[in-house]
Amino acid sequence: MTAGESSGSVVRRILLGSQLRRLRESRGITREAAGYSIRASESKISRMELGRVSFKARDVEDLLTLYGVTDGTERESLLALAREANLAGWWHSYGDVLPGWFQTYVGLEGAASLIRIYEVQFVHGLLQTEAYAHAVVSRGIPNATAAEIDRRVALRLDRQKVLVAERSPHFHAVLDEAALRRPYGDRSLMRGQLQHLIDISERENVTLQVMPFNFGGHAGESGAFTLLRFPESDLSDLVYLEQLTSALYLDKREEVAQYERVMDRLQNDCPSPSETRDVLRGLLQLL
Repeated sequence: MTAGESSGSVVRRILLGSQLRRLRESRGITREAAGYSIRASESKISRMELGRVSFKARDVEDLLTLYGVTDGTERESLLALAREANLAGWWHSYGDVLPGWFQTYVGLEGAASLIRIYEVQFVHGLLQTEAYAHAVVSRGIPNATAAEIDRRVALRLDRQKVLVAERSPHFHAVLDEAALRRPYGDRSLMRGQLQHLIDISERENVTLQVMPFNFGGHAGESGAFTLLRFPESDLSDLVYLEQLTSALYLDKREEVAQYERVMDRLQNDCPSPSETRDVLRGLLQLL
């Protein structure tokens, strides 16, 4: 299975969930009633409709019956979508070090056509060198074994393949200058990371900007976030907000629009991509 196919399974799960929600709401059926029909809780229906869990064929069949979907072609189409949505992604092999709440994001990241991020604490995972990633993971999980650290770094490097894939997304990153000045490892490691940022920013599908200290206060005051857009017209844009032990996915149009406005302001207020490379070269000379 290719990375594209496995990432697609996450998208199919979310598409199926959104279609089930649309069918339920069109019939005026509550989540509680839907849950009762499949011997489950209201919260499970919510997770299914958000695409956060796998789908059992029997549950989908029972829900389609409850929602009045009797046409054989329509039922089979949705059941086929459920089967495809349950395909395991490449990242499942990292289940020993990959939190369940992060697995959905990895799949969405791989399926996106546009990824826009703002990062404050450190260089974003898709832009990290192996040495820098090792230093970040080691500091973030001080009690981890050497083997666990290596596994987490390997996962991060595998995620980075999305930027060089045949159908790679456009990746637009805004890094706060603090993320570049905060040292992880020695000078040699940081020099390597800065040079990597200069090099990768030359890729056609990568746009990199730095929000400098001297700009002062700026639109990204709420902290780091990720915006994801997908090629499928039925799938709405998402905002991903990572927390210490979980994550939030926002898909309400007004909420997503608010984050898009913040991202637009950040991009407009930052030095241009070419000027950003000059900023990076200047920081490199200071090491």
